[in-house]
Amino acid sequence: MERLGTGIGWRPKIADAVERMPGVEWVEVVAENVCPGHPPESLLRLRARGVTVVPHGVSLGLGGAERPDEGRLNALAERAEALGAPLVTEHIAYVRAGGPLTASDPLEAGHLLPVPRTRDTLDVLCENVRIAQEALPVPLAVENIAALLSWPGEEMTEGQFLYELADRTGVRLLIDVANLHTNHVNQGEDPAKALAELPLEAIAYVHVAGGYERDGVWHDSHAHPVPRPVLDVLTDLASRVSPPGVLLERDENFPEPGELERELSAIREAVELGRTSAARSSVGACPSPPQRSGRASAAADLPVTAATDTGPARQRLALAQTALLSALVAGTPAPEGFDRVRLGVQARALASKRAGVVAKIAPELPVILGDGYRAAFLAYAQRHPMRGGYRRDAMDFAESLLLDGRPSDAGVRRELREWWLDRSGPAPRSTRPAIRAARAARRVLLRR
Repeated sequence: MERLGTGIGWRPKIADAVERMPGVEWVEVVAENVCPGHPPESLLRLRARGVTVVPHGVSLGLGGAERPDEGRLNALAERAEALGAPLVTEHIAYVRAGGPLTASDPLEAGHLLPVPRTRDTLDVLCENVRIAQEALPVPLAVENIAALLSWPGEEMTEGQFLYELADRTGVRLLIDVANLHTNHVNQGEDPAKALAELPLEAIAYVHVAGGYERDGVWHDSHAHPVPRPVLDVLTDLASRVSPPGVLLERDENFPEPGELERELSAIREAVELGRTSAARSSVGACPSPPQRSGRASAAADLPVTAATDTGPARQRLALAQTALLSALVAGTPAPEGFDRVRLGVQARALASKRAGVVAKIAPELPVILGDGYRAAFLAYAQRHPMRGGYRRDAMDFAESLLLDGRPSDAGVRRELREWWLDRSGPAPRSTRPAIRAARAARRVLLRR
């Protein structure tokens, strides 16, 4: 695996700071935020300097019951080629459910949700990964995610699940040590045990990020400093294997550049501490036969599943994932075996994230609605699951308010109506008179 070194997540708000930051050898960019034909100038300048750029996907849903969408795969491939990336990465998660496999309306999570660690899931995931690998022009690495809740009846630990996935597909792993810490706090999973079971030679690179704890639940926010326990997990990993790359993730609440540089220094120190520890422990040690990263004993008792028709497994997984997602975003009863308190925490987190992302996608809405925006959106989210992405969500939210005769202030309602009408067609209203005429009846309805 190509050595990447120390990197940072590239975000538009810190683009200038990243370009000036010493010691940054590579950057990672959210794939869906890059237009292949017009990459940000900052990324082009970094590439010209020899800085590697890796696209990191968030919407493919490899852990979902459906096969990967061809259009999303093509889009990810285009970004890899446009950025000259040595690999692309995605998540072991599902982000949507429902649809044809369940004969129900499709639902969008707007977030990465955990998959059950079962044989059904593994069979489906392995096939989905192989489909993605065949469609992408560069190697794929997949990331373990953080979870607020766990599935009942799981058949494998996280380490065993990742080991089998890598063993059966040859896929690389992106190990997020912050997510291992999150799952330790939220689910009692031991990070050291997970690391001991991992196929360490399959690691492509490592993520490090911050979060916060509230009421005994760790929230992987990517908006807070990296805590010592996360750095300790990184040191443990570095004592077992030299990671090809380590990257600091920060998505919002960006501190001054100097603070980000200090976090990068702390990450380098944690890795070096792990390497030093490994070197000391190897002095005087007797050579041992080659082992597969100490994981063979962890998975030896797991039966190997031959390639098979995944249709029945996909349908079972689809029903389970749809039931969970529906409980989280549509208020349906909690599936049997789930912690209802944790489901409530996750549901509130999803609604809060929706409100925040819609405010970024459509910044005019909080301006038009003022202080009432967030309460209005959260009330809307309780009754309206997301079905078509955040941009569609913003439009549906505005339309829902107008159809309900809100806001009560006529001037604000008029401004919201104008905003909605100007974005509800394929072109600006000034260039589509025929469309304006066709919308006349609906305009009357929205004039309430």
